[in-house]
Amino acid sequence: MRSRSNSGVKLDNYARIVQQTILQHQDPVTGLLPGSTDQPDAWVRDNVYSIVSVWALSLAYRKNADRDEDKAKAYELEQSVVKLMRGVLQCIMRQLDKVEKFKYSRSTKDSLHAKYNTRTCATVVGDDQWGHLQVDATSLFLLFLAQMTASGLHIIYTQDEVDVVQNLMFYIEAAYKVADYGMWERGDKTNQGITEINASSIGTAKAALEALDELNLFGAKGGPGSVVHALADDIQHCQSILTSMLPRASISKEVDAGVLAILTYPAFAVEDISIVNMTKEEIISKLQGRYGCCRFLRDGHKTPREDPNRLYYESAELKLFENIECEWPLFWTYLILDGIFSNSHEQVQEYQEALEAILIKQKDGIRLLPELYSVPPDKVEEEYMNPHSVERTPMGKCPLKWGQSLYILGKLLSEGFLAPGEIDPLNRRFSTIPKPDVVVQVSILAETDEIKELLMKNGINVETVADIHPIHVQPSRVLSHIYARLGRNPRLGLTGRPYRRIGVLGTSKFYIIRNTIFAFTPQFIDHKQFYLALDNKMIVEMLRNEIAYLSSRWRITGRPTVTFPISQTMLTEDRTDLDPAVIATLKKLQDGYYGGARTQTGKLSEFLTTSCCAHLSFLDGKGSGSMGQHGDHYDDDDDDDGDGYVHELRCDDEADDLAQYLDHLLAHSAPKKSKRQAGGLGRFKAVATKTKEMVSLMNKAQDLNIQNVNMYLPSKLFRSCQPSLNLNLPDPSKPQETQGSEVSITVESGIPRDESGAIDYNALVQLLKDTKNLQDQADILYVLFKDKGMEWDTQLQGKGSTVRTLLSELYEKAGDLKHWGLIRMISGILKKKVEELDSACSDLLAHQKHLTVGLPPEPREKTITAPIPPDQLATLIDEASDNNISVAILTQEIMVYLAMSIRTQPSLFSEMFRLRIGLIIQVMATELAQSLNCSGEEATESLMSLSPSELKNLLHHILSGKEFGVQRSVREADAGVSPAISIHHLGNTGATKSERAGISKLKSDMKMRYRLPFVESLDVPESFPVSKDTKHGQWLRRRRLDGALNRVPVGFYQKVWKILQKCHGLSIEGFVLPSSTTREMTPGEIKFSVHVETVLNRVPQPEYRQLLVEAILVLTMLADVDIPSIGSIIHVEKIVHQANDMFYKDQKDLGAEEHILEKDPSTGVCRLLYDSAPSGRFGSMTYLTKAVAVYVQDFLPSGACAVQ
Repeated sequence: MRSRSNSGVKLDNYARIVQQTILQHQDPVTGLLPGSTDQPDAWVRDNVYSIVSVWALSLAYRKNADRDEDKAKAYELEQSVVKLMRGVLQCIMRQLDKVEKFKYSRSTKDSLHAKYNTRTCATVVGDDQWGHLQVDATSLFLLFLAQMTASGLHIIYTQDEVDVVQNLMFYIEAAYKVADYGMWERGDKTNQGITEINASSIGTAKAALEALDELNLFGAKGGPGSVVHALADDIQHCQSILTSMLPRASISKEVDAGVLAILTYPAFAVEDISIVNMTKEEIISKLQGRYGCCRFLRDGHKTPREDPNRLYYESAELKLFENIECEWPLFWTYLILDGIFSNSHEQVQEYQEALEAILIKQKDGIRLLPELYSVPPDKVEEEYMNPHSVERTPMGKCPLKWGQSLYILGKLLSEGFLAPGEIDPLNRRFSTIPKPDVVVQVSILAETDEIKELLMKNGINVETVADIHPIHVQPSRVLSHIYARLGRNPRLGLTGRPYRRIGVLGTSKFYIIRNTIFAFTPQFIDHKQFYLALDNKMIVEMLRNEIAYLSSRWRITGRPTVTFPISQTMLTEDRTDLDPAVIATLKKLQDGYYGGARTQTGKLSEFLTTSCCAHLSFLDGKGSGSMGQHGDHYDDDDDDDGDGYVHELRCDDEADDLAQYLDHLLAHSAPKKSKRQAGGLGRFKAVATKTKEMVSLMNKAQDLNIQNVNMYLPSKLFRSCQPSLNLNLPDPSKPQETQGSEVSITVESGIPRDESGAIDYNALVQLLKDTKNLQDQADILYVLFKDKGMEWDTQLQGKGSTVRTLLSELYEKAGDLKHWGLIRMISGILKKKVEELDSACSDLLAHQKHLTVGLPPEPREKTITAPIPPDQLATLIDEASDNNISVAILTQEIMVYLAMSIRTQPSLFSEMFRLRIGLIIQVMATELAQSLNCSGEEATESLMSLSPSELKNLLHHILSGKEFGVQRSVREADAGVSPAISIHHLGNTGATKSERAGISKLKSDMKMRYRLPFVESLDVPESFPVSKDTKHGQWLRRRRLDGALNRVPVGFYQKVWKILQKCHGLSIEGFVLPSSTTREMTPGEIKFSVHVETVLNRVPQPEYRQLLVEAILVLTMLADVDIPSIGSIIHVEKIVHQANDMFYKDQKDLGAEEHILEKDPSTGVCRLLYDSAPSGRFGSMTYLTKAVAVYVQDFLPSGACAVQ
């Protein structure tokens, strides 16, 4: 008999440790592992981590097999792993109703449980008796399921189980906006059951989705049906939220050692190596002790100061846990693995030596890793005085199976039994390696031959939709409908993916569906519901945004391909040429560089070989409905009366709108073989059938909610417009002069009234018929809508001309004429919603920004801190806008623009935790009022009349903090409706080319004599008397912008925290920020910043708020002076008023006139102080410093030089 090799003996020793510490506790029936003897339940997270060492050991045995017994041993270990993973799967499959509900509700009531009964897989506690919602636990299970399957284990057995895994991916795909209880099951660190967004959950979910995408769950033996799919856009959302959060772990934890699991093995979720290193340094510097790391700052778990009789903590008691938090050796096992994966031998050695010193050795020589080390109750005071000095005692589970397992894994790797690639077969460990540059491929398609010719004239060679056969182009909605079929399983009660929009990463691939190649146009072209897509500059701007996003975020093999259709709406008004903005963009795209990204234009067919192509096999006839069952019909082209298509399809539910749509599409777009010339009747029959089929196809498209059908269906039948209701609309092609003179009498007389003085509605309708001015028509319809309601029939063209239909028609017309003020007004009346509104809102929230809508102060200004459903969101905006239509519609629009900016330029939003949209709108109007030197009402009107691209541009300038100017455009003379303006950076001479924009294209001579109250003006603050000096008013503007955006100096909140330690509180306008907040919150936590911000936001005027911030900044300098206290409660506004009095007196002494020193009536502060620079002899900081010195001198140590 061959002697056992040295490595064999070592492996047998590890097998003994694994057997005694882990496998001997495995339940023989379910395969699950209990927490410990006194906690017999099975936690999902602990189970998965515990079995990892068994999996690693089986791989090591297979690799180092000396003899046949070793192979048998490897197989036995593998089966233990499969048994446990299937046990967890069983627990989940008993709760599929929760998975189904959670996909839509994302509520803690509907989440999968965090722990189960070890012996029966049943639940142990009620839905609301535990912090069950832990996205990272479910994700961890899926991540290891993927890794183990890739290493050759067979865990998933049936197609039903494949569907379960696919639905679990939908369960975790929105992790970036789900607030959960996190890794420590307690949510917010006060332990009061408040959920929060956790970086560790988002990272694990991202890793699981990436690992499972396109993975075959049946391994090498599976076919296309057992492949699961993730959407690239969800993965990238998780990525960008992670980047914006780290090194913070959540709102209430500025640092958390649990984040190590996503920085290194197993998740490797963060792609930017600098963020990985920064976060690791934060964890080591703030949390590491002599026995491991604390979980997070002020963690009271199992400390001697914790009250074991209640679950939650009082806010102020968290300070008691500072410096005595328990230390967990578990985190050193992560740092050992991190050293192994990053090839840092010193790190491995350092942590292994430290860990060996604190393991607990048993009689049989096995070393156990305890859960945590706690300060003994009698040594607490000593530890407070000198942190990390006293000897601690081990407490909790011994061993902690999760830690023990990772410890053994580290040993197997460091001793060379395994290579890193063997326990990471999906290569997650390379995620931080820089990716090569992405080239974005753009294929331009013309909707019609006419457009194709216009493009040719401009030297741009493109194909039409009809030319690209056999590739089909469809709108992104169809892709959303297709994905909604993924993972659908009626037997298990699973409906598939919720219908959600698909982002640009999803639409930039080719898809093979039923052996046909499909390309999809991006989401922003589908915008027909809302008016943003009516502005060609906005479309071009969105294209630029998406291309930039693609070039920075594309991680898939193959290049991204954007299909960009040029439709009728992109022509100029007279239809003779393309919109100049569109042409300029197409030329830039052809040059190969656009929006900071490398681009290449060409035909779709040329891009097939270089693009990314996904094969969606789940539509290839899984037996649902007509999918794939009737393929034979499509070959018998000789059948003259081809109505087999429509009637022989068996429908089993609404699922098959889509199936039939695809069937029709594939049947009719194939070029037919030339048929023998049929007789007259035959020909007629063929045409009739064709029409019938096209009508049915159109209806299907309508069911799927596809706008602009002509573009996607190969047919000339449906080019005619819908019948018009014959409102008397101006014809843009006629010369302008004649129109004004026809009706100039109607409106002067005001609203027609009958004898009794009430409004005569029939006369009003007659007036509506006669007037040609769109604005008048809108105003009349507004009166009818207000008094008679939406469904009132005007009888304008006989029956059926309701106010709603007339408004819709007017909306179309205003859209053609690009009359933005009207478009917004009618959108508001028709309650149109931006389709992306809720996703824009949740994007901003996921980046840890709270939103407020409506104008301050509260309760009118409403704060949004968690995602809410679209209808509730729209209602909330209406309420907060005091039912002012213009504010409501602008709020929606600005929310979408803020979300666009935060996706592409998150740096604009640093140090801003709350975005106050009402104030932003007010500041925009103020900017216009001051720059154009007009009244608040005119400014509000100008704001409403800006095109979407100009509005976004103005918002971007305000956010960027650069100086900019607004001026009237040269073409103002002929624009009768509202002033055309342009926005430009100061410092450029003259006006810049692209921002010169005539807002209103409607050249009507008629000025409105009476105004209906639809544009209620925003309260725009009084502006200065305008002087020629450009510097005048500059600092007031700066303060007004910063105050409205909540922008504060870097490190401001940490400084406030320090000053609160030295006084009883800060009082701002009667609202106190008590020093006790520092007992609960640590200086770097977002929760503290938001808290301070809330107090500052009580101040309605942005410029006054900014002066208060400056005063607090001066105060914080005192925090570094060596004095124990600077008094009880400091009244910040008193300091500002004292500074103001000194300023006023000095100016008076210098002989300034009274009108220059005019005071702001609401605050009593000199307007000139608002406009003085911070530094200099008369600077605001100079006076604030003097005022602070006077205010606190009683508390300073005696002696005159202390203030110096």
